[in-house]
Amino acid sequence: MRYRLMIFDWDGTLMDSVARIVGCMQAAGRDIGWGALGEDQVRDIIGLGLPEAIERLCPGIDPGRAEALRRRYAYHFVEGDVTPMPFYPGVVEGLARLRADDASRLAVATGKSRRGLDRIFHENDCGHWFHASRTADETRSKPHPRMLEELLAELDVAVEEAVMIGDTEYDLEMARALGMDRVAVTYGVHAPQRLAASRPVFSAEAFSELIDWLHA
Repeated sequence: MRYRLMIFDWDGTLMDSVARIVGCMQAAGRDIGWGALGEDQVRDIIGLGLPEAIERLCPGIDPGRAEALRRRYAYHFVEGDVTPMPFYPGVVEGLARLRADDASRLAVATGKSRRGLDRIFHENDCGHWFHASRTADETRSKPHPRMLEELLAELDVAVEEAVMIGDTEYDLEMARALGMDRVAVTYGVHAPQRLAASRPVFSAEAFSELIDWLHA
């Protein structure tokens, strides 16, 4: 294995949840009377913590309306929207290959809340796949590197033995700030050209391609 610790983003990297996130945020915007939120606008903020995403998505929004937007988004995501959220092709099999190496450690660094990530873990019976995880509401949101620092400390892994894998510049810039290797997956949210600006050590067009590279 190239690394002792492989840290994965969730939405747009492991799980194809982008359409649901976009639809739920657009519905929430309509609910509070904010107006139309474009698909590209919403896609751009995927990966950030929800407060930071709302601030960027709705400049100048007052705290009361921001909280209303957050609540309506949460409602739609958990109860009001049934858009499927499958794992991307190759994810289940690929993570199983990584877990077969006893020396390897797997972790998640996500813009989700702890409650949201734990719900996804439970619904998909996949929390045991990972040795640790960090969410945006229990530390600082991407692109600040604190969640990576905490994962390194918890798992006692040096930065040069770890890699961050994600589909947004927020994932890659978080790792870049620590001098950590970073890998881009180009099937998610941000365009390959945008990801390339963060100088990833590798770019994968499919999850199976990523797994083969990690095993090199």
